Amino acid sequence: MSEFQTPTPPADEVTSDDRLWAMLSYLLTPLIPIIILLMEAKKNRPFLKAHYMQALVLGVVLAVLGTILAFIPIVGCILPVVWLIVVILYAVKA
Repeated sequence: MSEFQTPTPPADEVTSDDRLWAMLSYLLTPLIPIIILLMEAKKNRPFLKAHYMQALVLGVVLAVLGTILAFIPIVGCILPVVWLIVVILYAVKA
């Protein structure tokens, strides 16, 4: 092994990079979870898989609810604020 190569962590070890991707997948859902699905090195990591799948489902559900509730003016105005609070809470947990 060359002195310039860094050893790769075991597959079950959670790195700071994994935590960053998990946080981004909640904040920028559903875009980042889809990007992680396309990255071979990231999509099979257990910690990331749990978080990006949960963030993807959250993003799809919020998009559908947002579309449906946009037809009700008062609820449609409040939903983005509630969505932002939920996403921030999930990002802090990751």
